[in-house]
Amino acid sequence: MKLAQYTLIGLLGLGLFGCDKATKTPTQTTTIKAREPVIAIALGGGGAKGFAHIGVLKVLESHGIKAKIITGTSAGSFVGSIYASGKTPFQLQQIALTLKESDIRDLTLNSQGIVQGQKLQDYVNRHVNNKPIEQFPMRFTAVATRLDDGHKAEFVRGNAGQAVRASCSIPNVFVPATIAGKKYVDGGLVSPIPVKTAQAMGADIVIAVDISARPVGGQPLSMWGLLDQTINIMGQQSINEELGQANIVIQPKVGHLGALDLKASNQAILEGEKAAQLKIRAIEKVIHDFKLSPAAFKAAPKARI
Repeated sequence: MKLAQYTLIGLLGLGLFGCDKATKTPTQTTTIKAREPVIAIALGGGGAKGFAHIGVLKVLESHGIKAKIITGTSAGSFVGSIYASGKTPFQLQQIALTLKESDIRDLTLNSQGIVQGQKLQDYVNRHVNNKPIEQFPMRFTAVATRLDDGHKAEFVRGNAGQAVRASCSIPNVFVPATIAGKKYVDGGLVSPIPVKTAQAMGADIVIAVDISARPVGGQPLSMWGLLDQTINIMGQQSINEELGQANIVIQPKVGHLGALDLKASNQAILEGEKAAQLKIRAIEKVIHDFKLSPAAFKAAPKARI
């Protein structure tokens, strides 16, 4: 009888001990941390004025603003490809300051253009260490125009120099680039500043860099400057549409620089630096606001290209 009583008391004691322990177990809550936004930089076309992109990239990196996606049209694809391949903005600056016209000019007698474009292709491949686009440490797209139907072409893999050559092939100046049996010309005809491409690649925030020419009454233009400005006038509607979808627009003051003036590279870089510096607070605010938004607590957007 006593054994049964002791057993009952022991069981009650264990039960009370278990209840006490359960009541003291702290409640664990899981805190979901806001993710960093996927930042893309869309670099527009504009010939040698594209060196301003380097100044923009220098300032952004100096403030800790690092893109995961780079899209480029024409001159933007030239700078963007080398940057996305792993070069620093300071290495880009050194490349720009030592670039000579003879490095990328290969004149030819052809009814479709006077510049072949092979030297440009080889120059880019040399500076990206002959890596194909899909092996770049940063996601990159070069935008060109299909000559057969006028549609936008987005090169996200394959030969980087060839893609840049296609993106830079100004009609009647460059011989159209041929890739897999199709011909391509300058991407500025369909997407002067590839913001939509950046969004399609899964960007949360797009920083657009616009170096396009603007009509200036009474200002004399060279043949190349006239061609550059003509292309931008024709694509003005596309420019406005693309810029309207960007979160931030940086517009370096490079309209006075020649489209083929490689000697003005340092001035273009400085203009890019100045323009980017003016936008740093706005960019930081966009990033801050994103981290407070519902999108920051969801998975990053899936790329559509």
